[in-house]
Amino acid sequence: MQALLTRGVTGSLAVALAATGLLVAELAVGFPAARAGPAVNQFETKDLETSPGEMQFQSQNALAFGQPKRRVREDQPGMLTYDDNTVARERYALEMQMGITTWFRARLGIEFEKERLDDPVSPAHANAFEDLQLTGVALEGVFVAIPVKTYGVGLGLLTEYDASIRGGLNQLYIGPIIQAVSGPWSATANLLLVQNFGSPDKRHELPADRKRDFAYALQLQYEVSPTWALALEGYGTFDRIGGSGTQSAEQAAFGTFDQHRAGPVVYYRFKADSGGRGGKASGGQPGLVKSVRKDDDDGPGGGLENGGKDDDDDKKGTTSLGVGLLFGLNANTPSETVKVSVEVNF
Repeated sequence: MQALLTRGVTGSLAVALAATGLLVAELAVGFPAARAGPAVNQFETKDLETSPGEMQFQSQNALAFGQPKRRVREDQPGMLTYDDNTVARERYALEMQMGITTWFRARLGIEFEKERLDDPVSPAHANAFEDLQLTGVALEGVFVAIPVKTYGVGLGLLTEYDASIRGGLNQLYIGPIIQAVSGPWSATANLLLVQNFGSPDKRHELPADRKRDFAYALQLQYEVSPTWALALEGYGTFDRIGGSGTQSAEQAAFGTFDQHRAGPVVYYRFKADSGGRGGKASGGQPGLVKSVRKDDDDGPGGGLENGGKDDDDDKKGTTSLGVGLLFGLNANTPSETVKVSVEVNF
């Protein structure tokens, strides 16, 4: 039965990938190019949980305030150069995640952004933003080498490919997931090398920029109860490490733009279906859910002595809401970023 389910999920993923390829091919024409600024991914730490057949809808969103002021230089009369720092006022990602085996899960998503104008018509518009629009499609895979237990350290590998549909750089993220758990405490680190592909501006036939960035996502979390968790999270990017790739005129003028931010995040989990363990109470309120921590003898996905069924059944129908405030730690980063996430298991 598990083999059939796995083949079915894998087949669905293949169809989704084919559709994604067609979407990218159709939409990549006619959009203005994006500049080669630092690779700024979603503000989410990826963990090591996966169970065959488990599906999850995710919405990862961010609203940024206190944007860094854009630098402008006039090399010659009427010839202006603007910095290429990556700045977005709004970011919304919609994703579907699928657990394929006890050691591998995959995710497919699309992202909408309200980005700063790449080519403002004048310095007065240097800090203006474009309309909200679809900017990319992403495919992610997580391989679990050492599963997480109630106490101990887990290890995995994260790979993600982001395809720009606006003529900018495509990006491959790859690196380890390290997750340590001690009772209600957990610490997670995603340490990622980011390889860029393509030209930052195809309209002017600029050479392909194969620059490399280094990105990180860090989380220290305390599970207050089965429904509430408090976390301190940090996200950042070191732009163009080792002078890699083909430097643009903008970066020759202004240098690289590292970004760093950190702040508190609160997570609330509930189960909204009626009846059964963790369902709605008689008053129609969402019920509590079992702690996300696994027993000491659990393998990846939990409860392997029962094929992961107990842990899977408990997670089905649960919703997790996250709200946080991330503060910019340097001048290249927006002063405040509001993080809002929604995850639904089914």
